[in-house]
Amino acid sequence: MNSFPHVTIAAINGKAPRIHPSAFIAPGCRIIGDVEIGPEASVWYNCVLRADVNRIVIGARSNIQDGTVIHCDSPDPRHPEGFPTLIGEDVLVGHMVMMHGCTILDRGFVGLSATVMNGCVIESDGMLAAGALLTPGKRIAARQLWGGRPAAFMRDLTDLAVTEMQIGVRHYVANARAHRAALEADGPAPD
Repeated sequence: MNSFPHVTIAAINGKAPRIHPSAFIAPGCRIIGDVEIGPEASVWYNCVLRADVNRIVIGARSNIQDGTVIHCDSPDPRHPEGFPTLIGEDVLVGHMVMMHGCTILDRGFVGLSATVMNGCVIESDGMLAAGALLTPGKRIAARQLWGGRPAAFMRDLTDLAVTEMQIGVRHYVANARAHRAALEADGPAPD
């Protein structure tokens, strides 16, 4: 785990973040509570992951791009488990995304400035378009593209689109290594 200045990693309610040593956490991030971040995952500049009432999991090689906010929801009588936010492996989450109590399965994609609400699921190789609003309880099936506000099915994804998403994942893993090296070379920033 990196320890760059201006990163908040804090426990709450007896739960502390667990971050794999190979994960990249960029300056400006706030990671609070019951958060687990897997190998080679990256959380980019100025993201907030707040797991104070449930848990957040980010799988291996997944990236959470700049300015994204991730939260979860507490248990209640209708939802005894509440709504954790569970992000699988090799997931792309675009800049300025809002995620709340949802599940993104391996290789899912959430576009720039999209919103994913409680109980939503994006299946493997599924995509939510930029700016879309996925309302509570909706499910994007494997290899489907949904878009709009509220989001609706648009079309099935081609093999090329699925391949391009995975190229994006590999790019973010390499780019995170480059950013870590550059930040480590600069040394600690003055407060």
